[in-house]
Amino acid sequence: MAYRPSRSRAPGGAAPTGPATLRRANLSLVLRELRDHTSLSRAEIAQATGLHRATVSNLMAELLERRLVREVGVEHVGAIGRPRRAVALHGAHVGALGMEINVDYIAVHGTDLSGRSLVERRVVHDAMGSGPDNAVRRLGLVAKEAVEAMGRAGAVPSGIVVAVPGLVDVTRGVVTLAPNLHWRDLPLAEQLSSMLGPRSVPVRVDNDANLAALAEYTSGVAAGTPHLVYLTGEVGVGGGIISGGELLRGADGFSGEVGHLRVDPNGDQCGCGRIGCWETKVGLAALVRAAMPEQAYGLPGMPVPDPGERVADIARGLASGDRRMMTAVAQVGEWLGLGGSILANLFNPRVIVIGGYFASLAQWLLPHAQDQLRRLVVAAPAAQCRFVASTLGFGAASRGAASMVVNHIIDDPTILDSLPRPAP
Repeated sequence: MAYRPSRSRAPGGAAPTGPATLRRANLSLVLRELRDHTSLSRAEIAQATGLHRATVSNLMAELLERRLVREVGVEHVGAIGRPRRAVALHGAHVGALGMEINVDYIAVHGTDLSGRSLVERRVVHDAMGSGPDNAVRRLGLVAKEAVEAMGRAGAVPSGIVVAVPGLVDVTRGVVTLAPNLHWRDLPLAEQLSSMLGPRSVPVRVDNDANLAALAEYTSGVAAGTPHLVYLTGEVGVGGGIISGGELLRGADGFSGEVGHLRVDPNGDQCGCGRIGCWETKVGLAALVRAAMPEQAYGLPGMPVPDPGERVADIARGLASGDRRMMTAVAQVGEWLGLGGSILANLFNPRVIVIGGYFASLAQWLLPHAQDQLRRLVVAAPAAQCRFVASTLGFGAASRGAASMVVNHIIDDPTILDSLPRPAP
């Protein structure tokens, strides 16, 4: 199931017109059909899109010339064995780079237009403690390495999208507030573009939970579910909301900051400065502090390990019956269910997909969380909402970021004209 962003409109609400605009729209229409199917004939594309067959043939000639599609064989249909040539999405030379910078790591997912994975890695980095300048510098170095790796695979990135845990002004590429990174009003897109050089591809910035929700809706455990909530299980906790098959952004693009729901007026201070936020109860830092206080975040002289290593240590302790860890996870599970019930009452999703460390510890967390959800959702059992564990791991946001680059290409393949093209 593919995510379909809303189509752009001209000022005044009217759809843009003109031969060039119409051709771009038709090219996009054809590419969307091919994205949703393994292969199609020209006749099948004409039938699915409503375009005239001659128009489809002309569009296909252009897409073949651009190497965005390829012919994959000849089929014979009908009583007389009339041949038809099937085509499939191609674009092996067109890259899409998704990145995520979080409290303790930088993740990368590079792909091409057809979905072939070109680079996948996670780098341990103390973004919270290093300060914004050092963090952006390290992000730029990782981005350069990823671009070079994609180049060796024959793909030129057509765009970079960076996922950040915080409020993002998507239009300007500015991180308005990322409490756990201690960033405020950081022009991340501009700074990263400057690091990559004057010939760099467009850089965009978006919220990590929104991008992870996009990845889940496109290719995750609940792919195609039109009403879902995705929860990040990191040091911070965010939410991405798919409603009616569309990503819900809100009036200013700041929806999904569910980690800052106030659930305990007498609780701990959050990184945002407020008291009793949900992420102080269910974030990875809260779990580590309760389960392994000697390895808590922020201790002097304590190195920042990969978050997966922390979670693996806790999982081993749970498997061996460590009582302190069992108690800590049970408490997190109950708070997870309580916050999840608030979201279920607000948005009535069919599923709440839990990612990051939540997914890694799902077998211990979910019994407690689901019990709370069942007890506290007003419409239960009619609402039929349930928790499910993501299978995308800590790479969900970077994967969603790469998907967003692909969506931009699908929406307007002519943007590739300004990019360098490697030899066939």
